[in-house]
Amino acid sequence: MKLRALLCSLLISAGVAQAAELQLDIGASSRSWTTAELLTHPQAQRIEIADDVSYQRTMHYRAVPVAALLSGVQPGDHLQAVALDGFAAELPAAPLLSQSGAQAWLAVEDPDQPWPPLAANKPSAGPFYLVWQQPAASQIGPEQWPYQVVRMRTLAPVNERFPELLPAADAQVQVQAGFAQYQKHCMACHRLNAAGDSQFGPDLNTPYNPTEYFAGDFLRQYIRDPQRLRRWPQGQMPGFKREVLSDQALAQLLAYLHHMAARKVASHEAAPH
Repeated sequence: MKLRALLCSLLISAGVAQAAELQLDIGASSRSWTTAELLTHPQAQRIEIADDVSYQRTMHYRAVPVAALLSGVQPGDHLQAVALDGFAAELPAAPLLSQSGAQAWLAVEDPDQPWPPLAANKPSAGPFYLVWQQPAASQIGPEQWPYQVVRMRTLAPVNERFPELLPAADAQVQVQAGFAQYQKHCMACHRLNAAGDSQFGPDLNTPYNPTEYFAGDFLRQYIRDPQRLRRWPQGQMPGFKREVLSDQALAQLLAYLHHMAARKVASHEAAPH
């Protein structure tokens, strides 16, 4: 939280968007794209994004199809988009490469035409922002709209990189499904058992799992609308509406968290990644 506040202050004080670089690490190859290079990319075009997740309104961007930047990536690969503040979105490659259903775009902020701030006293979503057209067609959730992106890379799947996150081999199907929901909706901000790449939110299992200190139905309510139950100026957790996280999917996520409360790994035992 302190890091994000500092970055916001620095960006706001600058007054205008600054030219930036996007680092792409695809397998053994690596390259960077400058703002200017992306704005003049052969496939760059002006697009309209209805119901933009971050701005909560229709937005227009100059953007490049994400697939055009992912040469060599296969549909079965796994990618991660890392933001300035440590937010790390886990992204299966298939929807990023797809030519049907949801369409993924990398919106590029032009320093001469900066985007509006996300809110009062906050910077914009730039320099680079992963946006989607027709997101519902591929069940794209809010955590798959990372903004202030500075790096994208291919990585091994989550279950290979972070065994501390795995439920027991004989866990119920509901718990296994909840692990998938955790990866999609929670992992971009949180670690669990000190495992994960995000540097943003608190750990969800150590020292205590939220299922251990939210009584009754309050954890479910908190996930649906955090500000309704716990409000403070620095609170940044979004609410997960039913269109994004169905009641069935939320039940699966809660089953996974309950299960992992009995599978704690002390922070000093979790291997660094």
